[in-house]
Amino acid sequence: MAKAGNSGKIDIEKTSRLLKALSDPDRLRLILQVKNGEKNVGTMAKAIGAEIVNVSHHLGVLRASQILKDRKVGRFVFYSLNPDVISMDASGALLVQLHGCKVILGL
Repeated sequence: MAKAGNSGKIDIEKTSRLLKALSDPDRLRLILQVKNGEKNVGTMAKAIGAEIVNVSHHLGVLRASQILKDRKVGRFVFYSLNPDVISMDASGALLVQLHGCKVILGL
């Protein structure tokens, strides 16, 4: 999440990474996959009709931008929304926290 420093400036680099992570259609599809609970790579790849290697790459971008968090169980990795960055409102829309504003993904 972009934060203001002591000078009150927005963390431009972090905000840019977050917005870039949201700019890919497959990444938005993956975010929707974990909207209601955690899932693993294979399950999400099958659901969106993509290769596991491509899904793994996109999940890495979403994790690096802190939109998703992961949890390893044995040899499986499960992904879920990071509530510090993205949450769901009562209508089911996803809210992305940015500096002083929210991006609403009504997907």
